[in-house]
Amino acid sequence: MKESHGHEQPKTHTKILLASLSAMVAETATFPIDLTKTRLQLHSSTTKPINAFMVAVEIFRQQGPLGLYQGLSPAILRHLFYTPIRIVGYENLRYLVVVNDEVAAGGGRFVSLSNKALLGGISGVIAQVVASPADLVKVRMQAHGRTINQGLHPRYSGPFDAFSKIIGAEGFGGLWKGVLPNIQRAFLVNMGELACYDHAKGFIIQNQISADNIYAHTLASIMSGLSATALSCPADVVKTRMMNQEASRDGKVMYRSSYECLVKTVRMEGLKALWKGFFPTWARLGPWQFVFWVTYEKFRQAVGLSSF
Repeated sequence: MKESHGHEQPKTHTKILLASLSAMVAETATFPIDLTKTRLQLHSSTTKPINAFMVAVEIFRQQGPLGLYQGLSPAILRHLFYTPIRIVGYENLRYLVVVNDEVAAGGGRFVSLSNKALLGGISGVIAQVVASPADLVKVRMQAHGRTINQGLHPRYSGPFDAFSKIIGAEGFGGLWKGVLPNIQRAFLVNMGELACYDHAKGFIIQNQISADNIYAHTLASIMSGLSATALSCPADVVKTRMMNQEASRDGKVMYRSSYECLVKTVRMEGLKALWKGFFPTWARLGPWQFVFWVTYEKFRQAVGLSSF
């Protein structure tokens, strides 16, 4: 949009590196909120009611401060693939649309919100397919803290042990368990996040509400976080439950498909259960996007790239 596209597109490798570094910073800063969200989504409302604060306090009391970072290493590993693919992929796809618009419309650089939403969804799907194994390990490691608290033997000693055991027990394809709800969530998250951030930042700058600085990035990240959470929370609940389940000895699972998981969740816990963890999800997406976008935009500025 605001780039000299022809000059900057060859710097894709630089953008990938900067996106990876920014994602590592954002993930480390907000990971305890993500862990709380995952544990809350795995909690069934058929037992004692619980909220995000109670979950966080319980983790801290039983496992100490480091318990809030259970599963951080696979989360960072995931973002080394997921974030650069979706961020840089979206920007390159947007560049292609702008170029086509210029040819067709004689220099027009406007990309509609609907096109941005579609481009964001596509880049998110591609990124999620690649990163799904690391996402699976992250969810399993976040969840197994509950197993330890129940006095049971932990499933995995670390991320590499988790990869090895999952492949041994469920086959190589087991690393992509839950990939369908993962893809659905990734499409919705990135449709809301990337398109809304891009469009909101453009609106803020064009209407002179703020210059292209930390204030514009903060406002845009808050709006994109809210839209991404509202769109993706049901798919996130289904994804978490699908990825966490393990087959019994006779090969049976609680949910055979994401649709069955959706139906059973609504039937047993009500429609509101699909937005279980909404506040911690938004509370994480907002700060995550703020940290990521501010860091990423500053990194780009430092190496001489224009704003996203």
